[in-house]
Amino acid sequence: MKHRCAWVSDKEIYIKYHDEEWGVPVRDDKKMFEFLLLETFQAGLSWITILNKRENFREAFDQFDYKKIALYNENKFEELISNPGIIRNKAKISSAINNAQQYQFVQKEFGSFCNYLWSFVNDEVIQNNFSLNSDIPASTELSDRISKDLKKRGFKFIGSTTIYAHLQATGLVNDHLTTCFRYHTCPK
Repeated sequence: MKHRCAWVSDKEIYIKYHDEEWGVPVRDDKKMFEFLLLETFQAGLSWITILNKRENFREAFDQFDYKKIALYNENKFEELISNPGIIRNKAKISSAINNAQQYQFVQKEFGSFCNYLWSFVNDEVIQNNFSLNSDIPASTELSDRISKDLKKRGFKFIGSTTIYAHLQATGLVNDHLTTCFRYHTCPK
């Protein structure tokens, strides 16, 4: 029997996400944007809600193609607001479009968004050593700093807690519990 992080339920979608994606370092800008978009929609909701709607988000947001999303117009915005398969929050949809635009400015400045984000951790995974879920912080000084910098660059819905969840999901921070089989097997 594999020991997993305590937050993983017995739902297959959660198990698959934990075992195959969560905490695996992302160095591809398209994948990084997918996680960022999903994390911003998750704010205030449970992650299982987002996982259950992930494929709907993928379809509604052009396979998470940030270049296309950056060009969305009022008609596309209205289409998204009317889509029952996603979270129909006007502010979050607006922020997805805005963030896709800002994302490209960061890419131009740093060569890629991944270069930008990984520079905050000197291109190395932060290896935490938590044995209990209750030990894992909701935010850190690092997520505070990144959130503040992204806000300065015009990003929306990227508070420190959202950014810390993003860092965990995209493997910049390894917060698998030390008792979890993924703790030692996640790529660095």
